Amino acid sequence: MLPACTRLCVALAAGMLRADVTLAPLYCDGAVLQRDKPVPVWGRAEPGEQVIVTFLEKTAGTVADSAGRWLVHLPPLPARGAGTDLVVTGRNRLVVRDVLVGEVWLCSGQSNMAWTVAQSQNAAAEIAGANFPMIRHLKVTPTTAELPQDTVPTSGWAAATPATAGGFTAVGFFFARDLQPRLGVPVGLIHATWGGTPIESWLSPAGLAGDPAFAVVAERWRQRLAAYPELKKQYDLELPAWEQAEVAARTAGPEALRRFLRENVEPQRPAGPTSPQRPSSLYNAMIRPLVPAALRGILWSQGESNAPRAFEYAALFATLIRGWRAEFGSDELPFLWVQLANYRQPSPRYTKWFGTDPAYHGASWAYLRDQQARALALPATGQAVAIDIGDPDDIHPPNKQEVGRRLALLARAIAYGEKIECSGPVFARAVREGAALRVHFAHARGLVALGGAVPSLELAGTDRVFHPAVGRVERETLVVTSPGVPAPVAVRYAWSNAPATALANAAGLPAAPFRSDNW
Repeated sequence: MLPACTRLCVALAAGMLRADVTLAPLYCDGAVLQRDKPVPVWGRAEPGEQVIVTFLEKTAGTVADSAGRWLVHLPPLPARGAGTDLVVTGRNRLVVRDVLVGEVWLCSGQSNMAWTVAQSQNAAAEIAGANFPMIRHLKVTPTTAELPQDTVPTSGWAAATPATAGGFTAVGFFFARDLQPRLGVPVGLIHATWGGTPIESWLSPAGLAGDPAFAVVAERWRQRLAAYPELKKQYDLELPAWEQAEVAARTAGPEALRRFLRENVEPQRPAGPTSPQRPSSLYNAMIRPLVPAALRGILWSQGESNAPRAFEYAALFATLIRGWRAEFGSDELPFLWVQLANYRQPSPRYTKWFGTDPAYHGASWAYLRDQQARALALPATGQAVAIDIGDPDDIHPPNKQEVGRRLALLARAIAYGEKIECSGPVFARAVREGAALRVHFAHARGLVALGGAVPSLELAGTDRVFHPAVGRVERETLVVTSPGVPAPVAVRYAWSNAPATALANAAGLPAAPFRSDNW
């Protein structure tokens, strides 16, 4: 039998012919509603049809507009861990069962947010211990659309059990597992991701059209569409040959297969009209149908696909944050993200999929991290640094537990107002002291060099040539010197794709990569 959410989405198309009232994709059995905020409930019906929504003895009614859309707002509700029916009445009657009230977080981005509990470290033990009825998960089916949509298929809501948790977003699950017992209320995770996708796929058409600087995105897409027919022919020729070679390598044994996969990249289907690479296609299909849901905040993990064009990212990212906040009805909706982890790209596979980075001298991920960090200028934002917990040889590092924990620290401080340390040291300024630069930080209480030395430091003079440097911790500052730079003017730390790291604060949180220059 189809999940309740899928049945409702199918009914949305067929139901209009029967004048049936239907619900938006979030509202199906097992749903979690956001506490302490007005709760929008919406769907479709016959134009002019009266619709009444009842939940926890609260009732709201409206009349469907001329396009058949309807929307009501339930008043703010206290948290509730006991499942309750939500009833919608029009010409027909819908009952959504086992609905909870708690905290709702949207988890979005590309593959490192899509990565599941089953793909994470210690997966078997994590899945076996996943008995958390107050943590629930709904996955939006990966879908593209040329125009903004009203609905989208989903997996339906599922409580975290050993039978279900393996398919949850790992970052979201470990975030919720840390947070839920502290809050003592249900936590709902809405999982909307697609691996290997750029940020422009997640931006609204209005967001991309609102800044002339983004015209390059549209032009790049026009060029890709023009090249598609010929690239598709080439792909259709290359794929069978690759598959045949892959079978031969697999037959030859595990080592032969590993060598083959290391040295040969599977032909990638070129981006065509329905590709998730299409600007706004994922916003249209996977985010717009969720609007205007009541949320506590947003978790975001994305950026790998934009690294070869890192300098575009800051403006696109800020536009996405502002745009999604406007859509979900709050200018300060907490928006928390994962900074790119340490990864020693470009590998042949990465280069084949995402292009090269000649403008960034082999440090495109360092520049992309810098662009991500600029969004911290926006209110109610937070960044989980991950350069110390990645895998230099794996673009999908398996330690999602610590990523989730660090995001939970940010949420506790930013969304829930706890007075805790939620960030590692963050560069504030560098001051010249003779042949040294003294670096000052925020969030630097208990500043320490784990292992006694600070790697990945560089200094440059006015010639802008960086040389390896050494640093010593003095109280909550870092004094950096280099014998090759007697008159330093700029300092960088962890400014590479996969840097060695050691600098942290008393909370054990790593210092964010930084540079004092803007070269």
